[in-house]
Amino acid sequence: MSSLQSNEAVPVTATNTSQPIPRKFPVAAADDEIMLMAETQQNGNGVAAAATTSTEVVIDYVLSADLKPIPDPTAKISGLVEEMESKDWITVCDSLNDARRFALFHSVLLIPILEKVVLVLVKAMKNPRSALCKTSIMASADLFQVYGDRLLEDEFSLAFDQLLLQLLLKASQDKRFLCEEAEKSLNAMVQSFSALPLLHKLKAHARHTNPRVRAKVATSISNCVKKMKPEELNEFGPASLVRMAADLLNDRLPEAREAARGIVISLYESFIGDPEIEKQESWQNFCQSNLPALHAQSTLKITSPQ
Repeated sequence: MSSLQSNEAVPVTATNTSQPIPRKFPVAAADDEIMLMAETQQNGNGVAAAATTSTEVVIDYVLSADLKPIPDPTAKISGLVEEMESKDWITVCDSLNDARRFALFHSVLLIPILEKVVLVLVKAMKNPRSALCKTSIMASADLFQVYGDRLLEDEFSLAFDQLLLQLLLKASQDKRFLCEEAEKSLNAMVQSFSALPLLHKLKAHARHTNPRVRAKVATSISNCVKKMKPEELNEFGPASLVRMAADLLNDRLPEAREAARGIVISLYESFIGDPEIEKQESWQNFCQSNLPALHAQSTLKITSPQ
């Protein structure tokens, strides 16, 4: 399985009295945490937490490819929810990485508590601690890759809706290292899910009041549409899609406008016409019948022969 995460370490403060084998990790700055260098030992479950004093620890972000199976998963799964509900944020961080290990190596065992895991990810993404937030984002990418469309089923759908919104918000914020991680997770989502049901989920956020969120939604929609076959586009509704793209063409941010152009091009390429002149006429009639005149003009300009 390809890895989507970067291997970094962020120092944070906590109480830890263990005496690990010393090993230095690089420090990645986080605005809301105290920057302290500490010596650490990776504990094998995705979090490296150690101390040189009673108040200094380092959180190490471990790549998916570096995570290991759980020695006794049946025994471990029984206490996972309790660990996730702990008031100790390091314990929660640990449990999220255990959830990643379950997803990657023991995926069936996680299914009965999968909704709870997703809701814990949502809660962790809202946490002001960057280390906990980033760990939850990394975990979401692993869940997307392993469970895919299953997360869109009725029993998980509401929890997924909350998770999607949080990822869009995190991808739109100012903290670059969290923003980039959230974008990776959104890309993993698009690659792992069937495009049509995911497009319905994304459409709900296409008119979000935050222009940064709209831009991230537009990018994900554009990537979805690129994957779709003409029959899938017809099932979703080309008219609905072209109206969405036309609105985004006039959006405030260049990222949204560029994504909208990608949607328009994908829609145009799905039109059947031979020779090319027939395709152009069909596309022109479609845009003019489904869009206001000014929107139709700007949309047709994107696909007009140079």
